[in-house]
Amino acid sequence: MRLDDLLNQTGEWLKGTGPDSDIVISSRVRLARNIKGFHFFDWSNNATRQKVKDLCKREIASSNLMKNALYVEMDKINPIDRQFLFERHLVSREHLRNTDQKAVFISDKEIINIMINEEDHLRIQVLQSGLNLTGAWDILETLGKGLERTLSFTYSEQLGYLTACPTNVGTGMRASVMLHFPGLVMARKIKEIVEAVSKLGLTVRGLFGEGTQASGNFFQVSNQVTLGPREEDIINSLQRVVKQLISHEQNSRKFLMSRKKEILADKISRGYATLKGAHVITSQEALELLSVVRLGVETDIIKDIDKSALNELFITIQPAHLQKMKGKQLSASERDIERAKLIREKLKR
Repeated sequence: MRLDDLLNQTGEWLKGTGPDSDIVISSRVRLARNIKGFHFFDWSNNATRQKVKDLCKREIASSNLMKNALYVEMDKINPIDRQFLFERHLVSREHLRNTDQKAVFISDKEIINIMINEEDHLRIQVLQSGLNLTGAWDILETLGKGLERTLSFTYSEQLGYLTACPTNVGTGMRASVMLHFPGLVMARKIKEIVEAVSKLGLTVRGLFGEGTQASGNFFQVSNQVTLGPREEDIINSLQRVVKQLISHEQNSRKFLMSRKKEILADKISRGYATLKGAHVITSQEALELLSVVRLGVETDIIKDIDKSALNELFITIQPAHLQKMKGKQLSASERDIERAKLIREKLKR
């Protein structure tokens, strides 16, 4: 598999086939691990980083779960390709910085990706469609145990797995769920929901995770505590909260449909018409309108659009995707034109 092949496929997590996929876009579980005997990435020299990269590359490539995986060295690809991987949620923002001796493995369906020499030596991540944290953890646990047979990870009997950032010490696990909350936003209840979730020890972020604001009514909810509870406890606790959030979003949608249906239908219809007719559109406006149209599909106000196609558009309208599809660098104004064209063509189909 080549990097450009990713343009011609939809990641498994975007297909909208998982549980509660009308509200939950995806579930992600990630482990942070470091190799015993080597300094953490930020404290190591280039020679050490290369040893870590080569060691991890060899062991990951031999894993049964990573057969046919794509291997990419971050300093061997151009900035657009690096941004392209970030837009697909396959690498972190941290992985785009100081790219020497950094690499990533990507499984053939984009279910598993493993970053080498990110903040930690390994960031192992599994993505699943819908609310499927348990399924993601099952895959991740199998992969993690397999790698631990040949790679010795830094571990303390008192603290658990040792990581570069103290907030990841213990299990080294971050579980997160990406949710689509147009109902709560339109009903002006999102602020109180975010505040309540934060009091439960969870973090709320935007579409692209840490350091990003909510756009397109997308919110990522993840655990903060990694030290103390077992991995299964973290998964179960987050799942319970997400179930409650789903219920709140469903109630908001019911309220809008019963009390403000004409206003809602007008907003959705106008958004749909704009997307079908626009010849220039920014990424922010496109995200907001696609979110409204997705709500229209989920409430049966719009009946002729495939939800998985909409999910895919949220990613493919991003700057690096547009430039890779055109095969050249584009200015901001050129991207706005290409974005509108892509959306029109997709909605016509």
